[in-house]
Amino acid sequence: MKNGSKAGKSAKNEGGFTLIEVMIAILLLLIGLLGVAGVAATIIQANAFSRQVTTATTLAEERMEALKNTPYASLTAGADTPAQFPGFNRTWVIQTDAPLTGTSTVVVTVSFPWKTQTRNVQLQTIFRKP
Repeated sequence: MKNGSKAGKSAKNEGGFTLIEVMIAILLLLIGLLGVAGVAATIIQANAFSRQVTTATTLAEERMEALKNTPYASLTAGADTPAQFPGFNRTWVIQTDAPLTGTSTVVVTVSFPWKTQTRNVQLQTIFRKP
């Protein structure tokens, strides 16, 4: 005797996903999302470090420009900590008659803390005696 109702059909003929298929799909999605989150965290750290290096470079360039506008005979070494950038320390060294007589090698170094280390940005140029 044939039964015309759907209640008599077996589960094999029903469409849809099994519980195992759904769980595997969720697991794969989760693995992908965790990978994206890991990459995002790395990118955020890299951007923060890049911002610190850019700030240090700008501070070094500012000091180098100030030294370029200083008369040659008045060039002196020094150090400072810019008030608007706590944690950044700037030093500059003047080496006279180097590499040649009548020239001075100027080195500006800006150091800043990054995680557990101190990082440095260094600019160097040679000034000629007028």
